[in-house]
Amino acid sequence: MNKLFGAFAALGLAALCVTAQADDRHGRDTGHAIAHRVDQYYDQRYHHDHYYPSRGVIVRSAPVGRYVYRGRDRYFYSSGIWYRPRGPGFVVVGSPLGVFVPVLPHFYATLWFGGTPYYYANETYYVYRGPARGYETVEPPPGDPSRTSNDDSGNASPADEVFVYPKSGQSEEQTSKDRFECHEWARRETHFDPTETGGGVRDDERESARSSYFRAMTACLEGRGYSVK
Repeated sequence: MNKLFGAFAALGLAALCVTAQADDRHGRDTGHAIAHRVDQYYDQRYHHDHYYPSRGVIVRSAPVGRYVYRGRDRYFYSSGIWYRPRGPGFVVVGSPLGVFVPVLPHFYATLWFGGTPYYYANETYYVYRGPARGYETVEPPPGDPSRTSNDDSGNASPADEVFVYPKSGQSEEQTSKDRFECHEWARRETHFDPTETGGGVRDDERESARSSYFRAMTACLEGRGYSVK
């Protein structure tokens, strides 16, 4: 009996470690986040539709990614997930505001507020500040977006989606970096930017410019060792 009780106690302690009190930095909208497992939630806001670790989950080893500092506070950023050191491990937290990351998460939704594109993933909003600084984490903009990267059915528009598959074992961070650099090159070459309303071109130029952009984007990524669909 003592051995059985000890086993249950150990299981309970393990569960507590996994489900530590959540740090809802931005405030979780339960109308958009659907529970999947105790340690995950499903982010449906803006049809983002991806699973993320719940705030407060403890992981033992450092994720692959980079450190980001805000003052003396140190955060760890990887694939759109934010961590802070806690004891011998790391705890999943909300993103700090006003910090910069060089690349966006692999999956994100593009939103337009007042003509400005915002990028959303895992309850975090990013705004592009130029190549020298990257993407800044910002407060959620007020109101509803005028447009998102999803069509009226809630599905991503095929013309605006590029699916990139590493062929040489590139890390997710390297893939994101290459994807961003190829986007910047394709944008300069074609003057079309899928993150801007209407691509940033005239209506009569849009289809041709979009096709040219994605041909350039594909050529750039394939030249760096990716398969593009």
